Amino acid sequence: MRDPIHGSAPLGDARQPIHIRGQGGTVLHDPVADAQALATHVEAEVAKQLVGQGELVRQVVITLLCGGHCLVEGTPGLGKTLLVRTLGQALGIEFSRIQFTPDLMPTDIVGTNVYNPAAAGEARQLRFEPGPIFAGLVLADEINRATPKTQSALLEAMEEGQVTVGQTTHKLPDPFFVLATQNPLEMEGTYPLPEVQLDRFFFKVGVGYPTPDELRRIVEATTSGTPAEVQRVTTADELMRARAVVRELPIASYVRDYAARLVLATQPGQKSAPRPVKQYVTFGASPRGAQALILAAKARALLDQRYNVGFADIRAVALPALRHRIKRNLAGEVAGISTDELVRAVLEHVYEE
Repeated sequence: MRDPIHGSAPLGDARQPIHIRGQGGTVLHDPVADAQALATHVEAEVAKQLVGQGELVRQVVITLLCGGHCLVEGTPGLGKTLLVRTLGQALGIEFSRIQFTPDLMPTDIVGTNVYNPAAAGEARQLRFEPGPIFAGLVLADEINRATPKTQSALLEAMEEGQVTVGQTTHKLPDPFFVLATQNPLEMEGTYPLPEVQLDRFFFKVGVGYPTPDELRRIVEATTSGTPAEVQRVTTADELMRARAVVRELPIASYVRDYAARLVLATQPGQKSAPRPVKQYVTFGASPRGAQALILAAKARALLDQRYNVGFADIRAVALPALRHRIKRNLAGEVAGISTDELVRAVLEHVYEE
């Protein structure tokens, strides 16, 4: 008998989508298997370029499948730019990089209206010149180095998939994915992201330093021979279909309730909150946190070749989905309690039912 919590039978070989023969001999694709094969192919292609960052690649692919945006925190030189560029090549989507600096203006991101001189017989007019935000995959490098006014230029783009210049609204490409980075070491002269903007990121992921063995492999792969060629394995339309499959993946009501109870337990005013949350937290995760937990758990189940979502999926995505949605109070900052420790306390306190 199959375990109703942790999943059903595997989907089969990820690289061989399942086909169903319908009436008249018509071959129908299994959309779940196709979506799982797409995600696996993308992971494999990105892994050709990034050595030792399997967890980072997995979490970014989950974010892509869920239609969200990702904030990556890590020191320079760990492959963040290479990750986004490689994703663009594997997905066949245009890639753009924006280097955030204190003098960057909002128009440098979204674009601006440019005066267009009149040609013979034509009226003078303003022409919109799009900025680098008009790309399918956007790397916002060191986002916390720009002023809050410039950071806010991303808010409408990330939430609504559009930008407004003057009185005209311009649609962004679909799919549209932002991977923003920030350096945790050099904080002088930076502008920490406000909570409202942090909440718009689906995941916050930390990039760790490679192990000695991984560092040797990185050096070998990047200083000798020809780098591995990244193949285009899917299209934007196929990615959009995979996103639809993720949302349709079934989840039991008690698993969904478990995600809701986890989010409620991050609020210090709730009776279900553990003692560290009541002692060190100003406010907890928003409803977006619960949405991120459930969608990310669905995508993880899909990547693991399962048709339904279990408690283990919710727990596995809790850290990247909630760590940036919890605001510590002064006591928590003085005590050096990290938001990761608070999320782990919630996971230990809230039981599966």
